[in-house]
Amino acid sequence: MYIACTVYVLQAGSQNPMDLDGRTILRFGASYPPLNFHGQWWRLITAGFLHGGIMHILMNSWVLFDLGAQVEEVFGPRRMYVIYLFSTITGFAASTLWGHLSVGASAGIFGLIGAMIALGMQSKSMVGDAIKSHYSRWAVYSLIMGLLFPMTDMAAHIGGIMGGFACAWLAGTPRLFDDWREKTWSILCGCAVALTVYSFLRMFLQFNRMG
Repeated sequence: MYIACTVYVLQAGSQNPMDLDGRTILRFGASYPPLNFHGQWWRLITAGFLHGGIMHILMNSWVLFDLGAQVEEVFGPRRMYVIYLFSTITGFAASTLWGHLSVGASAGIFGLIGAMIALGMQSKSMVGDAIKSHYSRWAVYSLIMGLLFPMTDMAAHIGGIMGGFACAWLAGTPRLFDDWREKTWSILCGCAVALTVYSFLRMFLQFNRMG
C-alpha cells in the first residue's frame, strides 16, 4: 500500500514522494471522522495498513517484526490476527471520536502490547508478573515517546491497547488439542481476513468514484 501511494504521488508530480500528503492517504483509505461517520466505516480498517512517510512505515515495521513474533509465538497466528485487527478498529474508532485524520499500524501494534499485558495478568506466576511488568513499561515508554511528536495519534494508541487487552483476555492461549475453541478462532480469523479484503474492496470502489 505504501508503494501504491508513492507511485500515485509520483504520477501526480509530487516533489517529495517520501512524505505523503493528507489528500493522498485520504484517497487510499485513511481514517477521517466526517467520512467514517457517513458510512465509510471500512476506513477504520484500511487506515491501519497505510503510512504517511518512509520513517513512519520503517519504525512500525521494525516494532511489528519484533513484537509480532513474540505475540504469534504465545497466541498463535489465528488469535494474533483477530487481536491485531480488532485493535486497529478500536484504535481508529477512538481516533475518530477525538477528531483526527489518521493512518498507521501503531493502533494494531499497541493492541499487541495490550495482549501481552493481558497474558501477564492472567498468568498467576512470577513469569506472568515479569511479562506484565515488561510490556507495561513498554506501553508507558511508547506513549511518552508519542507525546514528543505532535503528529502522533495518541487516541489511536490508547484505543488500540485497550482493544488488544480486551480481545486477548477473552481469547486466551491456544489449546493443545484442536477442540471447538480452536475451530471458533479459525472461523473468527477467516472472518477477520474476509473483512480486511472487503474493506479494501470498498476503498478501491471509492477511489475510482473520486476520479
